[in-house]
Amino acid sequence: MKDELENYDFWELSQAAGCLANQACSISARHIKDGMLRLQFNREVAGVAKHIVSEVSAGRMSASEGMRALKEENDHLLKQSSEIAMKGAGLIAGVLQMVTGGSICYFSAGSLCAVAGLPLMAHGANNTYENARNLMSGRKDSEGYVRKGYQVLANVAGGSDREGNVAYGVVDIGLSIYTMRRLVLKPGAWRLFRYVRDDYAKAYMTMGRKALVFEIGVDVMTGALIYVEPEN
Repeated sequence: MKDELENYDFWELSQAAGCLANQACSISARHIKDGMLRLQFNREVAGVAKHIVSEVSAGRMSASEGMRALKEENDHLLKQSSEIAMKGAGLIAGVLQMVTGGSICYFSAGSLCAVAGLPLMAHGANNTYENARNLMSGRKDSEGYVRKGYQVLANVAGGSDREGNVAYGVVDIGLSIYTMRRLVLKPGAWRLFRYVRDDYAKAYMTMGRKALVFEIGVDVMTGALIYVEPEN
């Protein structure tokens, strides 16, 4: 009975090691474009899984300890993948904010530039900088000048950097809601003398499903970051 149990535990451990290697292949295919780097990453993770199985086989680690170690490695991989995806989404959203802000300034002939266009471009540039720097350096705490400006204003008002970061996030979400609700020309609108109200629609109504889901997803992500913003 003991041998059967040990054999079953070892089989389960081997299965978990295989799942870890497969997880690494999926994540590397999603995030690593260079073929050699992707292969090296997969080999390193497979090597870690093999080492854990060998430690259990040699009796230097119990089956439960081996399963725990494999789970920790798998959780670490998923966390890294999630962080990279969030930073990439933030980078894309930042670029889109800059483009949208510029288009608002242009198509409104400057009338909406101060209240929407310039803030969008400023936030977009800041989000692009922070997420690009985080992606390149592996950090999570990069801060651009616009965010630091919010922090300075919060400190002047008697608050802390946390309040500045929360205000930055709230404004970021507010700008996103504004861009989705602003009036834009309907696809295929045909101008005779001038466009009329019926030629326009709320921006979110003209967005594709994927674009709308992406925009809402970024807002949810920003809201989650505001919620977990640490106290100073």
